[in-house]
Amino acid sequence: MSTTTKNVRRGEARSGLRIRPQDKLILLLMGLLPTLLVLGLVWFPALATVVLSFTRWDGIGDLSDIKFIGAQNYVDLATIYPPFWPALTHNVLWLAGLFLVFTPLGMFLAILLDKEIRGTYFYQTAYYLPVVLSAALVGFIWQLMYSRDQGFLNWMLGTSIDWYGDSQINLWAAMVANGWRHTGYIMLLYLSGLKGIDPGLREAASLDGAGQVRTYWNVIFPVLRPVNIIVLTITFIEGLRAFDLVWVINRGRNGLELISTLVTANVVGEASRIGFGSALATIMLLISSVFIVLQLRVTMKED
Repeated sequence: MSTTTKNVRRGEARSGLRIRPQDKLILLLMGLLPTLLVLGLVWFPALATVVLSFTRWDGIGDLSDIKFIGAQNYVDLATIYPPFWPALTHNVLWLAGLFLVFTPLGMFLAILLDKEIRGTYFYQTAYYLPVVLSAALVGFIWQLMYSRDQGFLNWMLGTSIDWYGDSQINLWAAMVANGWRHTGYIMLLYLSGLKGIDPGLREAASLDGAGQVRTYWNVIFPVLRPVNIIVLTITFIEGLRAFDLVWVINRGRNGLELISTLVTANVVGEASRIGFGSALATIMLLISSVFIVLQLRVTMKED
């Protein structure tokens, strides 16, 4: 290779590494603006919530009216606030229902639809349709199903059960309504993961004499590990932030108490207690952070 050619290539390489001042400004803005948005809309409110959880403030008046009371809000939550422990129990049950019933159901539907059965696109649309609806609209739809006098479910069963009004069963009724929406979302995630799997894996398992169930659990399911992590994270967050549906039903009362509804009732309710509501929100933040940290640790370890 001639000396002239080498010099030309070196010049091209050097010119390719140069960044013009205009480009530096664009890169700075591209990195700075999202960072400021995340800090302003996520981290600052989160830190402010943690700080306010150690105070007593009704949200009215100047910031000088805020009184620091230490961990008294947390002590009151555990001792003299009756709705707290039922709400925490309901959140655990809500989360268990999503994990044990509706997430496996979504996975099962994805496996069936991955087989390209007749009418598969119709079923995909039908199962995914509730996902595009808001949780509040889902609540109204299921109110028609659960109506005591004119509801479809009571008409079909020949009963007159007050599904949303009875404190013994309204939590389970709300979980079914929420699971209807959650199942379609999980189905879509697993279906997209199944479509991306190399068909050769199934063929190799078939040649080794593995049946469909064994092929899925020993070959396909481990390959879907990234999807499994995403599904677990989404399910956990959905279980904690459940709010819209129960708020539409009865504002989170009479057996439908959840931590999220207690936060809203204390922060923007008739008796506004910003510090007390912030303590509830901080507990939600801590619980969700534990699982998110574990998920990030697993992901980074794999990388």
